[in-house]
Amino acid sequence: MSEMTRRRLLGGVLAGAAVPIIGSGCGEDKDTVLGPPPRHRVMQYKNEDFYGADGKFDAVKAKTAYYELMEFHGFPIMPVLKTDAFWVLDFALGKFTEVGMGGIFYINNERDDYLLHDIWLLPGQMIPEHYHVKTDKVAPKMEAWLVRHGEALFYSEGEPTPGVDERIPPSHKECAKARTEKLVRPGEVVKLEVAEKRHWVKAGPEGAIITEVATYHSMDALRFSHPQIKL
Repeated sequence: MSEMTRRRLLGGVLAGAAVPIIGSGCGEDKDTVLGPPPRHRVMQYKNEDFYGADGKFDAVKAKTAYYELMEFHGFPIMPVLKTDAFWVLDFALGKFTEVGMGGIFYINNERDDYLLHDIWLLPGQMIPEHYHVKTDKVAPKMEAWLVRHGEALFYSEGEPTPGVDERIPPSHKECAKARTEKLVRPGEVVKLEVAEKRHWVKAGPEGAIITEVATYHSMDALRFSHPQIKL
């Protein structure tokens, strides 16, 4: 895939990660869990499963793991998910089972200012902490997320949740500033309340499948907390 094609496909990818100062939409009752009853946990993966002898990230194996996640949750593997439109990332950290994601960018319309895409996370996998800034071309991005399968922990800047340090993956313990934690279950929606704040997401023990709607996502407005992340 050419660098231009890669950049175009990733143009809306990381939009699905955001959650600074989150607020709830529908699904306010935490005693009600929508969707099918819990099943046995998804198989756990070893990080080395996704890297070759040369240390290079194996996108084919990563996609296969996400297909297994889709099958586990009964999510349809649509034909488009077998094309290059479905992408996977390890953010160049070499820790895919800890920091990574899969996704598909359905729409990222700059003229009409809206975005739609789906996100897949393996059990315990995180989208790294990041934030979206205002530029001379775009306003701060606004977003909302529907957890469709599994569970997800969303983190935003604010008062740290008690015990949160135990749940921050090792790669981010030194750099993560977003430590206010919110558990989101199937059928529940969270939304971005304050733009330009740091945020990140971590999947629960059965992984997570999340749909995001948002305003236009610009790669030029994306910033990461971890200094070694690359796309």
